Amino acid sequence: MLFSSTVFLFLFLPGVLALYFVVRPELRNAVLLGASILFYAWGEAPWLILTSVAINYAMGLWVERVRERRAAKAVLAACVVINLALIGTFKYGNFLASNLNSALAPLRLPPLTVGHIALPLGISFFTFHAMSYVVDIYRGQARAMRNPLDMALYIALFPQLVAGPIIRYHEIWEQFRSRRVTADGFAYGVRRFVTGLGKKMLIANTVATAADGVFSTPAAQLGTAAAWLGAGCYTLQIYYDFSGYSDMAIGLGRMFGFRFPENFDYPYASASVTAFWRRWHMTLSNWFRDYLYVPLGGNRRGPARTYANLLIVFALCGLWHGASWTFIAWGLYHGTFLVAERLWSRRSARAGAAAATVPASDGPLAAPLPPPPAARLGFGALGHLYTLLVVIVGWVLFRADSFGQAVAMLSAMAGFPGRAAAQVDPRTFLTNEMLIVIAVGIVGSLPWLRTLRHAADAADARATRLAAGLLNFGGVVAVLVIFVASAAKLAAGTHNPFIYFRF
Repeated sequence: MLFSSTVFLFLFLPGVLALYFVVRPELRNAVLLGASILFYAWGEAPWLILTSVAINYAMGLWVERVRERRAAKAVLAACVVINLALIGTFKYGNFLASNLNSALAPLRLPPLTVGHIALPLGISFFTFHAMSYVVDIYRGQARAMRNPLDMALYIALFPQLVAGPIIRYHEIWEQFRSRRVTADGFAYGVRRFVTGLGKKMLIANTVATAADGVFSTPAAQLGTAAAWLGAGCYTLQIYYDFSGYSDMAIGLGRMFGFRFPENFDYPYASASVTAFWRRWHMTLSNWFRDYLYVPLGGNRRGPARTYANLLIVFALCGLWHGASWTFIAWGLYHGTFLVAERLWSRRSARAGAAAATVPASDGPLAAPLPPPPAARLGFGALGHLYTLLVVIVGWVLFRADSFGQAVAMLSAMAGFPGRAAAQVDPRTFLTNEMLIVIAVGIVGSLPWLRTLRHAADAADARATRLAAGLLNFGGVVAVLVIFVASAAKLAAGTHNPFIYFRF
């Protein structure tokens, strides 16, 4: 069930909200759990996610019982292996079998036949939630849940079930026992949800037509202008699609009294790739930092080990996104730039420049705010352009169905278009609506509204009240306009799945 669907907006969500506020507070978790199972079962049989709940619920109790003993590490290791086996089988089984068969082909051995394994909805997200639950208990950061229904709700809570944000257990476990919905909080949730809906329906879905059109163009017909248009539109699409989902999830959570962590902080305004990863999909970055990078040794064991850890983390980050070598290459691509930026910082520091390194306790994927100034990495005023170029090129690799398609796109972008006599005309995709949406998307990806609010806060009291009043009034009008426009798009009845549903 999509957040951006008439069934969800006008039937499921109103019904769940009405029931949630009618029942007694002690029954609200049960209402949310039932709604979450229905939400998931709408498009996927829930047996796998319920199996994950049962396994990790038992493992959490076991780890807590033996936490002060040597056996705790073995229990934790068994839990991690089981979770990785589940995601490995269902997400990577076909990928592993295909690559194994390719490796065995020269030996003339019979191919391994596993059949097609369907990718369960949201498996990457609920598996990470489950593993963080047991690890947090092992580390003593939280206590195991005694009620299995609470555990099921933590894993299956529908606002963040399919595409995040990734919620760590120790950050939210107290909210399952006690939370309060206020009028201001509910209103904020509605505004945030509608904002995300507009991002998805009005911007992401619009630019997706140009991106899909260019990426489906045969390599021989691909020109430089069209290639850049497709890459640029996909850059906007994936940001507004995924940040839109995150906004909707955070807004839904607030309507029910939950406070989910932020997932984006204007990443395209970053002045380095390091800063980009502190502002893009922040909950995933922080998960990899705390549960993989730091256990590997972080940057506490010398430069060479640090660089190796960075590449390992980002290779696995790419693999997490999908069972394809293009995703692994995309992860290594970003990891390589992070290593290069660290090397540049070390070189600048040795030369006496004011370079700032990441503290050992933070790692490469540190807390998102504040990002390091570009000047500290030595990029100066070109930092933003450099970062945006790196990110756009990376998105081509991320979006491409194969290395061949990625090479064709990047070659055309570099000024080596296809050799066909008739190349696709980029004006085919540039309708008036598309031009307006691209302009709005570019402006909306920058933190100008936050700057206005900060400026209003810095003004005198009277001006602050006036500015705040104007911004609030404008916000209410904008929410109404966005909702009506999004509903009009929904009336067309087109299927519009979120990009991260694939992962």
